[in-house]
Amino acid sequence: MSIKEKLNNLTGQPGVYQMLDKQGLVIYVGKAKNLKKRVTSYFSKQHEDNKTRVLVSNIVTFKVIVTASETQALLLEAELIKQHMPRYNILLKDSKSYPYISISNDKHPRVGFFRGKKQNKHQYFGPYPSAQVVRESLTLLKKIFKVRQCTNATYRSRSRACLEYQIGLCSAPCVGRISDENYQQDVSMMSLFLAGKGKQTLDKISQKMQIAAQEQEFELAARLRDQLIDLRKIQEQHASSSTADLDVIAVTQQDGVNAIEVLFIRAGKQVGQDFILPKNSNHQLVETVLSAFMPLYYLGKDTPKQLLISHKLADKEIIAQALNTQIIDTPNKDKKHYLNIANLTLKENLKQNLLAKYRKKTTLVHLQSILNLKNLPEVMECFDISHMMGEATKASCVVFEKGVPKVSKYRQFDIKNITPGDDYAAMNQVIFRRYSQMLKNNKPLPDVVFIDGGLGQLNQAIMVMDSIGIDEVQLVGVAKGEKRKAGLETLITVDDEKVNKINLPLHDPALMLINHIRDESHRFAIKNHRLKRAKKRTTSPLENIKGVGKLRRSALLNYFGGLQEIKNASIDEMQKVKGINLALATKIVESLQ
Repeated sequence: MSIKEKLNNLTGQPGVYQMLDKQGLVIYVGKAKNLKKRVTSYFSKQHEDNKTRVLVSNIVTFKVIVTASETQALLLEAELIKQHMPRYNILLKDSKSYPYISISNDKHPRVGFFRGKKQNKHQYFGPYPSAQVVRESLTLLKKIFKVRQCTNATYRSRSRACLEYQIGLCSAPCVGRISDENYQQDVSMMSLFLAGKGKQTLDKISQKMQIAAQEQEFELAARLRDQLIDLRKIQEQHASSSTADLDVIAVTQQDGVNAIEVLFIRAGKQVGQDFILPKNSNHQLVETVLSAFMPLYYLGKDTPKQLLISHKLADKEIIAQALNTQIIDTPNKDKKHYLNIANLTLKENLKQNLLAKYRKKTTLVHLQSILNLKNLPEVMECFDISHMMGEATKASCVVFEKGVPKVSKYRQFDIKNITPGDDYAAMNQVIFRRYSQMLKNNKPLPDVVFIDGGLGQLNQAIMVMDSIGIDEVQLVGVAKGEKRKAGLETLITVDDEKVNKINLPLHDPALMLINHIRDESHRFAIKNHRLKRAKKRTTSPLENIKGVGKLRRSALLNYFGGLQEIKNASIDEMQKVKGINLALATKIVESLQ
């Protein structure tokens, strides 16, 4: 796919993006709260910064890794920058060295920002991807550990505690507000935490808190408790304290296509990824695909000590023995977030791949031939009806252009004045409303309209189109397959009152595209039906009566005690409520009957 096509269908979730040049080298790595907005910004405007313009001119494509949070994206960005050393990341930082957090070797050690030549006696943690990340980290450390960050000159000149102490951001070792022993313990805890030993840090703080409580040093115990709570929150944001070497393997299937994502984790940090579309695997069970994939991928390679997989396998032990590794299918909390990242990234990569396939002109030409169309089906629409036992009936219309969804053109319709559960009447209504309006506004009609359902729903659409004078649009019913199994759908067309039924092979690209359009109409219809149903169940019928505002609703409920009592009230009783006259009382009674 072109960059423009990839951008149109990019996810809005947080993650990391990598820009690649024509040699396939990573030339820039960045993080984003919203991948779609951030990556699109590179290509949707003229950049004033010359370096950014040069970067954009060298981008041939990009790839993304989806993460569960912005914090995870930040950490992954740092790892990928260290791994690839992209030239534009360095140039955009004015060729400076990466920043670190340092802990000095003073009597009362200082924690601070560092960039430059390291000194042997000091401790350094990093490197970090930017100065901003270091400063954000220092702010957190100040709140939790209260280790001083002032310069040595300021530290030596203090005769009384400064404002940092007053607002709880420093323990003031300069004027003896904390013992040397306790201060050194805080520094040690912070050092452990920065070294990635979060679990050991939490365990030590917990032990100290218990000892302080036993010795009735309640102020110290309370401070340690607060440290423990804050550190646990940070650890949850960072999602894992694991330092293991493992590969994470996730498999999924969409529209019959199986795909696999492999994340490479070394020393608890993600260092790479691989996206694979196994050949001859379409419509196979994902467990079957995963079981066949692992030996083919790892035999003859240096396999890590652990493999984390997304699905349980019956032959797990046999594969583990052959690969001389441990296979994990029920991850603990430390490893589970890696599986989440793998699944999120896998779904995004597969979506992009499928959209590229649907976008191919050969697929549209093939569909044109199957449906015997005069023109290439560049604009296609699909309708679906959704309700629950006749309640809150909604109709959806999704629009695809050149095989790609155009979400901005999706439409939803409230279906009214029909017998609850009458799908034929609902289809009749939505087709009439959609295309009579398009004719009225002189808007171009689609090439093909898919109707989710069998011959009955299709006939309703044909009747409506004939009644409003539209005969150039090809109408196609998409009927469920045997046992409603995906891939066995039957396409139905009517030509001169002759019903044609078309059954395509499982792996046919045209059928996969039609199923994708139909599934998207399902998703959109169900989503809006649920919203309508939820709103109906949380909305009082009184709100729909003109003239009955918030104050009058409140007066009615206070007087009668509940909605059921209001429904049972007579017009005379209704008029006894303040603000309700004869006309309004009559309207309320009639509306609630």
